Amino acid sequence: MVLPLSAAVTPHIPAPPPATLPIPLTRTALATAYAANRADAAEAARMAAADGDTSRAAADRTLASPSRHLLRFDARGTGQVTEVLGDLARATRIAVLVPGSDTTLDTYARFHTAADSLYRRLTHEQPRTRTAVVAWLGYRTPATISATVLTPGRADRAAPHLRAFVRELRTLTARPRPHPRARPGARPKPPAVSLLCHSYGTVVCARAAPTLTGLGVTDIALVGSPGTGADSATALHTSARVWAARGADDWISDVPHVRAGLFGTDVGFGTDPVSPAFGARVFAAGPGGHSDYFTPGSASLANLARIVLGETTEVTRA
Repeated sequence: MVLPLSAAVTPHIPAPPPATLPIPLTRTALATAYAANRADAAEAARMAAADGDTSRAAADRTLASPSRHLLRFDARGTGQVTEVLGDLARATRIAVLVPGSDTTLDTYARFHTAADSLYRRLTHEQPRTRTAVVAWLGYRTPATISATVLTPGRADRAAPHLRAFVRELRTLTARPRPHPRARPGARPKPPAVSLLCHSYGTVVCARAAPTLTGLGVTDIALVGSPGTGADSATALHTSARVWAARGADDWISDVPHVRAGLFGTDVGFGTDPVSPAFGARVFAAGPGGHSDYFTPGSASLANLARIVLGETTEVTRA
């Protein structure tokens, strides 16, 4: 049943190429990038509508709104979007959300809702802390019902792109050099970056983790994970704190946590990240299901916000 579905082809939707942006992209060019990507989304909406795809046209049109801050936008194929909530240039704490299967331009609204819920929670908890949330749909996610979702192939291809984006954050958030007469140590610290990874996105984060040392990633949170492909948190080879959580009603708990070689590739992702054997810091996620980790008022959202804000002693453990 799975293999034939994995071969299904997404109908071709006409779309413009991504906007041409300054290289490297710096904090002073953020407004230019946002405007260029909104214009690109508007053109993508026009092209999709002309082709008769009203659903994709509506998704593109929403992203073209003046209120949206698109750092990257590509409407070709299933689509990719990197969206910023908050003032990225001035943020001292940044959360990067990495989504799982079935997240595309057509379903992006759900991913945006999760990012918005987190941003609202952060600003409510610590209004004086400059925070930003980035919804990073920077890779082609697998379909939930497919053979692809059982293997690390998409994650292996996505990991270098995630690393490149985290590195780019260092440039985008670089502060001006202090005045020569400023007191020693006055140079602002780079922002702390937390990766919040959901479902198949936890495999992406695990693949990228060893390459993120020195790029300001302080925490990696794995929620609703099928496994990461690593046997333990130590095997991720990261200096970041590794967290894990699973809601009581999350169907992912029924996925066998095994890994085996099949036709020259790994199938399955091994050790359960919330198990003692994995060694992550397991936090409470409440009674929610697989799509409920960023639900307003939930225990999981409260704990994820505490992780982003660096309030690690306040995180409630499972």
